[in-house]
Amino acid sequence: MRASATELGALTASTAAFSLHDPLRGLIRRQPFTVTPVTPVRDALEQMNALRIGSVIVVDDDARPRGILTFSDVLSRIVLAAEGDLWRPVEEVMTTRVFTLSADASAYEAVLLMARRNIRYVCVTEADGRLLGVVSRGDLYSAQRLASEDVVNAVLSARDIAALAEAARAVRSFSHRLVGQGLGAEQAIQWISSLNELVSLQAIELVAADHALPQVPWCWLALGSEGRFEQTLATDQDNGLVFEAADAAEAEILRPRFIAFAKAVNAALAACGFPLCRGQIMAGNPQWCLSSAEWRSRFAGWINEAEPAALLKASIFFDFRALHGEARLADELRAWLTERAQGAALFLRLMAANALQCRPPLGWFARFQLERSGEHPGTLELKMHGIRPYVDAARLFALGQGLRATSTVQRLREAAAHPTFEGEDMAAVIDGFHFIQLLRLRNQQGERRYGSPNRLDPHRDLNHLERQVLRHAFAQAQRLQERLRLDYRL
Repeated sequence: MRASATELGALTASTAAFSLHDPLRGLIRRQPFTVTPVTPVRDALEQMNALRIGSVIVVDDDARPRGILTFSDVLSRIVLAAEGDLWRPVEEVMTTRVFTLSADASAYEAVLLMARRNIRYVCVTEADGRLLGVVSRGDLYSAQRLASEDVVNAVLSARDIAALAEAARAVRSFSHRLVGQGLGAEQAIQWISSLNELVSLQAIELVAADHALPQVPWCWLALGSEGRFEQTLATDQDNGLVFEAADAAEAEILRPRFIAFAKAVNAALAACGFPLCRGQIMAGNPQWCLSSAEWRSRFAGWINEAEPAALLKASIFFDFRALHGEARLADELRAWLTERAQGAALFLRLMAANALQCRPPLGWFARFQLERSGEHPGTLELKMHGIRPYVDAARLFALGQGLRATSTVQRLREAAAHPTFEGEDMAAVIDGFHFIQLLRLRNQQGERRYGSPNRLDPHRDLNHLERQVLRHAFAQAQRLQERLRLDYRL
C-alpha cells in the first residue's frame, strides 16, 4: 500500500493554516477605520465608540498613514491636561510615530517589529504607501492559538545575558510545547526559528551596548539552518559578520574590534543554549568576519575553484541572511552572489554532482535502506539522508534560476513557478519535506535512543501509516534528485 498525497498532507498539516511566511495582506480582516488630520477629536471618539475599537488611523488625502489616535492619547493630552477641548483636530492629539510594513512583508516581520518596538499595531500599506489595513498582535498570536506573548516579553525584558539565558530556557520549553500540541512542522519550525532569532537579536544588542564598535555599517549574518529559517529543537551556531571598509588596509584595522564583539556574542549565545559550532563557522572566527569586498572574494574563490572543500562551504554559506545591523550589506552581497553563481555553469554542475552523493535511503520496491553497521544498525539518519537532499536541490534551483529566497520551502515554491517546472507537483514535495521535519521534531523531544536526535528505526518507532508516508517523502526527495540529473546531465 502506497501513501497518497492526501495522507501525506494530512500528517504534515498544521492545527492552523497560518504561516509566518504568509504576506500580511492575508491577515487583514476588515477595512480600516480612518479619519483625516482635521477631523475633530469628538467625532473620532464617537465613531470609535460606535465601532467598539480602541484606535483609529489618521491618513492624509492620499490615504497614507500620518498618525494614530487612541483613547489613551485623548485621556493624557485632553482630559488629564484639563483642556477639555474635544473639538480640536486629531492632528494636535494623535501619536505621530506610526510603524508600517508593506502588504507583501511576511507575518514574521510584523511579529519581530512588534516585539522589538513593543507596539501592538502595524499599519499595512500598498507599494505606493496607501493604507490597506491594520494588523494587531492579537491577529498574529491568535492565528497560532498559542500563548507566545509572555515568552516574547521575557526575552525583550532581559537586561543582561544571565536574564536572557533564563528567558532562552523558557523559549526552549515553549518550543517543546509547540511540538507537543500537534502544531504542523512548517508552523512549528517557523515559530521556533523566530523565537530563537529574537533571543539572538537581544544577545547581539546587549553585547553591542558594552562594545565601542567601529562607526561603519556592519551586519550579523545567519548561516545554515538559521539562514534558511529552519531551526529545530536542537541547533548550534552558524553565523558570520560583514562590514564596510574602503580597502583591504582599513579592513585589517577594523577586523580586530569586530572580532572581539563577535566572540562575546558567540559566548552569549552559547550561554543561551546555542552551542558553539564545532567547525568554527562563527563570526568570532577571523575567517568569517570579513568586509563586503572580502566576502565577495571568498565566494568568488569557491565558485572558481569548485573543489570538494569549496562545495562543502558553499552549501553552508550560500544560505546566508541578514539578522542584525545594516541589512543592505547582506542584500547587496546576495544580489552579487545570485548574478555570479547563475552564470557559473561548471560550478553548479559540480554542486549538483555533490548533492547527488547523499541519496535518500530508499531502495527497490520502496524498501528502506537501513544502516547495516556502525553503532546503530537498522536505523535511518533523517537529517543527512532525509532533509539534506531537499535542501541541496532547493539551493541549486535558487542559484540556477537567480532566486534570492533562502528557505528551502520558499525556494521550492518560487522554483515551481519557472516554465521548466510545469506539471511538477511541488506541493507533494513540500509535504514530504515537512513530514521528515516533523519526525525530527518528535525525535528531538524524546531521549536520544540512537545517539542522535535525527536517527530512528522506522520499524520500531513508526506505525504502518507513518512508514508509508516516510517512504513517500523519500520518494519525493528522489524526484528532486532526478530533476538535478536531468538539469545538469549527470
